[in-house]
This record gives sequence, structure tokens and C-alpha cells, in this order.
Amino acid sequence: MNRLKDLREDKDLLQKDIAKYLNMSQTGYSKYEVGTNDIPTEILKKLADFYNTSIDYLLCLTDERKPYPKSILIDKNSK
Repeated sequence: MNRLKDLREDKDLLQKDIAKYLNMSQTGYSKYEVGTNDIPTEILKKLADFYNTSIDYLLCLTDERKPYPKSILIDKNSK
């Protein structure tokens, strides 16, 4: 997925930096960037939060980089 690579490079980060944030190997993360492996939902959530964007943007379902407003359900579930 080129968007993951573009977002990472925009922050001047290496694959190993993102892999460390996700608590995984650099090799495992690189497979997400090139599209060899599907990205689990929890990882997509972490990446969207980290890059302040939406999962739809990461998956190329929209070109709108701005994240959606947070759901009120998230606040209720976290209490």
C-alpha cells in the first residue's frame, strides 16, 4: 500500500520505527506496505490514529485524508 509508505515518509520515519510502534518486526510491517499481507483491523486502527487519518484513507477508499469525528460509542465503551 503506497499510502502507508507515503505517510511514513512524510514523517521521516523508517519501517522499523512504525514496526516498533506496532510491536512487530520490520519484516512483518513491510509486508503491509507492499500489500503482501492484509492488515488486521486493530493494526489499521492504530495506524489511522498514529497518522491522524481514517482507515478508509489507508485502504484507498477515499482521498480525504482528514479523519472522521470520533464516535460517541468509543467514549461510552472506554468508561
